[in-house]
Amino acid sequence: MSTPAEPTYGCRAGDPVTIVGLVFETASGLKRLAGSRIEQDNNLPPQSLEVLVRLARSPGSRLRMSDLAAQTALSPSGLTRAIDRLEEAGLVCRQACEEDRRGSFALLTKSGAARMDTVLRCHQEQLESLLAATLTGNEQDQLAALLRRLRDSVNPDAARVSELPERR
Repeated sequence: MSTPAEPTYGCRAGDPVTIVGLVFETASGLKRLAGSRIEQDNNLPPQSLEVLVRLARSPGSRLRMSDLAAQTALSPSGLTRAIDRLEEAGLVCRQACEEDRRGSFALLTKSGAARMDTVLRCHQEQLESLLAATLTGNEQDQLAALLRRLRDSVNPDAARVSELPERR
């Protein structure tokens, strides 16, 4: 009977497999924790929250569908379905793009903005509590800077979209 081999990779703190694995595990845990609370307290599915947050934080509360897709973890068809559901709920509407007839914007409605005020307050309180219990303010700033730099490298479309001035 042979003894199982000891792993030879992914065991050092600075190992790339470990670092990326920790990012994935953390993101998964945060989505699960925040998503279940938002869904329970506000009757809003996590994927809808992701879309609504992006719109609420964008100039004019709108984004091109292609830019919204670049900022979310949703597939194009998943994004379309999420926007359809949000449109049915009166939280989002679609707006034609004057410069590109094939393109369209997703726009947060007044009802959607009001709903987001409530949801984001709850979401922010939950995340502030979690982060304060885990990281100092300086560590939070460092983490944000490191994650932004990593995101800009691996997802330049999301980085580009988050820095765009308002487009009409």
